Amino acid sequence: MAMLPVPYVMQSHCLSIEALESSKLFAASCGENGRRVTSDSNKLNLKQKTVHGQLMKPARRISYDHHVLKALATSDVSVVKMSENVATYRFMMEIGGQLKGELFMIWGLFRSDSTCFMPLDFKQSSADSKQSTIETPFTKNSVGTLAVELDFDESLAPFYVSILLKSQLGSNLKLSTIRSHRKTNFIVPVGFGSGRPSPLGISFTDDGLINFAFFSRNVESVVLCLYADTRADKPALEIDLDPYVNRSGDIWHALVDCSLPFVGYGYRCRNGTENKGHRVLLDPYARVIEDFGLDLPRKFLGKLCEEPAFDWSGDFRPSLPMERLIIYRLNVTRFTIDKSSKLPGDIAGTFAGISEKLHHFKNLGVNAVLLEPIFPFDEQKGPYFPWHFFSPGSLYGPSGDPKTVAKSMKEMVKKLHASGIEVLLEVVFTHTSELASLREIDNSSYYSVNGGEDLKSRNALNCNYPIVQQMILESLRYWVIEFHIDGFCFVNASSLTRGGHGEFLSRPPLIEAIAFDPLLSKVKLIADSWDPHSVETKETAFPHWKRWAEMNGKFCVDVRNFLRGQGPISNLATRLCGSGDLFLSGRGPAFSFNFITRNVGLTLVDLVSFSGSDLEPQCSWNCGEEGPTNKTVVLETRLKQIRNFLFVLFISLGVPVLNMGDECGQSTGGSPVYTDRKPLDWNGLKSGFGIQVTQFISFLSSLKVRRSDLLQNRSFLKEENIEWRGTEQFPPKWDDESCKFLSMTLKTDAQPSQSTSGSLNAGGDLFIAFNSGDHSEKVTLPPLAVDATWVCLVDTALPFPGFFTVDGVPLEAGLATYEMKSHSCILFEARSL
Repeated sequence: MAMLPVPYVMQSHCLSIEALESSKLFAASCGENGRRVTSDSNKLNLKQKTVHGQLMKPARRISYDHHVLKALATSDVSVVKMSENVATYRFMMEIGGQLKGELFMIWGLFRSDSTCFMPLDFKQSSADSKQSTIETPFTKNSVGTLAVELDFDESLAPFYVSILLKSQLGSNLKLSTIRSHRKTNFIVPVGFGSGRPSPLGISFTDDGLINFAFFSRNVESVVLCLYADTRADKPALEIDLDPYVNRSGDIWHALVDCSLPFVGYGYRCRNGTENKGHRVLLDPYARVIEDFGLDLPRKFLGKLCEEPAFDWSGDFRPSLPMERLIIYRLNVTRFTIDKSSKLPGDIAGTFAGISEKLHHFKNLGVNAVLLEPIFPFDEQKGPYFPWHFFSPGSLYGPSGDPKTVAKSMKEMVKKLHASGIEVLLEVVFTHTSELASLREIDNSSYYSVNGGEDLKSRNALNCNYPIVQQMILESLRYWVIEFHIDGFCFVNASSLTRGGHGEFLSRPPLIEAIAFDPLLSKVKLIADSWDPHSVETKETAFPHWKRWAEMNGKFCVDVRNFLRGQGPISNLATRLCGSGDLFLSGRGPAFSFNFITRNVGLTLVDLVSFSGSDLEPQCSWNCGEEGPTNKTVVLETRLKQIRNFLFVLFISLGVPVLNMGDECGQSTGGSPVYTDRKPLDWNGLKSGFGIQVTQFISFLSSLKVRRSDLLQNRSFLKEENIEWRGTEQFPPKWDDESCKFLSMTLKTDAQPSQSTSGSLNAGGDLFIAFNSGDHSEKVTLPPLAVDATWVCLVDTALPFPGFFTVDGVPLEAGLATYEMKSHSCILFEARSL
């Protein structure tokens, strides 16, 4: 290899003062074709190794920090580039006092293990050359200081200079070897820096350097692996991070020149000197990642690039009050992947596909979408088992390119915001899949290892441990800042209240930190205690600090039970009024996120079609026959029940949450298993069922908004604004489970009115009744003033399209009663004549 001009000069000066500075050591490892070799700078049984220097671009800058420690004697080393003083090192030495006698430097160059030195003369040396180190005497310079100058070729960088000092004392020629305070060679890095411990992950400096910062408390050593080609099996360069130089507390860090030809990175974490079996691990804080297929073991790498800028100009968050939300939960892939969506293949099943179906949200009247987890996940287990928290999954973009995926998501958010629709994310921070790198990085810090075998087998994250808490907070802030996300629904939230041993914490640090974080406290925070492992909802007293809302599992159970004829009517009344038993203490009905179905368990159609013994936890009722049927009576009852569920969902105080597919009659054949859920069938929206259900949802959404004075309250209604009645105008029999009827009158403080244009304003009182019995009920409506009348807006027992109407059907003159059919709900509104 031809020698290039020599821009690097190392000047070493021996001092005899009582001084001050610690070593800034740097060790690395790189072998032929990326083969790993171990750094061990105190071995002097030297061998020669040729390294492919052509992989490295010239290093153009070097930057180092300095620490100060007291020592008895030091050796000063300066690295000079073209007479420009770039960096100075002062090493603590093994011996104290003054250096005496004739001094020699024994030195050599290496890129990895100091036993694998590079040839010093590329013109004449070969791979098996014996030349490995040079002995150079110190001479006095013009100021009387002992000095030695060493010349290097710039094309070799990055490299390391390994130095030993020898002193010859007196006429007896006795030699004394001088090492560092750690009894090792002095090692000087050229082309790399020690870096800084924050922020975690990679960051880019203004002068063209990349800083790496990586947490690991319990490993003995960390190796930074750099790839010139991310699809290569092995890294192009591996750098053993020196714990004396590249570690601050529990953070390992390094500084690398951006001009070097590396595009990807990862880490190896080692205990002991054995290298085999230590796979390259993904940086938990990597923002742009590459995922290489389904082969095991999987390879995940961070990309050495800055996130592309995105034009957020003109984006305004809807910032909807919580009580105004109407939510549609969806799975990004299943929403548009079916060919019935009629979207191009590169758009179907992606974030862009959601943007293309904006009209569907408008038709339903929803103003927020709740996305199932979008973090990269274990494909074998599903999206509720993530392995990374700082990037959207590659399958949600048109090409799988991480930058394109992120851009596509941001475009989706911006488009939905422009239509007044908020974007909420389901997030899972309580456990990971086996693919996550955290266990090998620092098992005892990231995971609950003292909480029994159950927590270990579930890869349970120790969420309230400081480093895990920090990771979660930074992840959440990242999604809010970079993707303009409007809120989060925390799956398995009950586990967020647990400590590392599984114990309940009355003030969980993570939940409290999120509640009072100056950024996160301003977005929607929803706790969902559904556990993906046991596929059940765990009831818990969730600490909320008046900021956390909750997915109301009790609403789901109590409404299902009432409509199948079980449970006391007092349970239904509690849910209709905003679940005061859960949200009365410092919160209100707006913190209750109500749902009838979700993305696990039975779909809405299956809820009224299947009720076998194995489905008892689903609280379902098949309406008289199990599974598909042609019986008209059964089909009519099922249709009424579906209408009843939707009606109760929207008429109740709280935030209604719809589930993807219920509007078009999606079915899993009675399976409650998440993996049996099918993509949305867009043709189903054109069926008779799909048309009437979507129109009914649209009507209920408009009604909830129009009558926000009674149906979208942030606070509970006053007692005098609600009047309850049971059968035959008697007070309700709250605890009698044989009672299947309940009515309530919601009284407004304002009088019903109509504008001059004829459009309705808020309106008057509302009369609502629920009959889950097998027989009809004669309902007596409350009396009104002479200039007002009751108009029927909803009767779920009537045939389509007459079972709901915007204008309302006035009660016949002189009548005060209404016949209410079995298994039905009705709604009347008081209006002026």
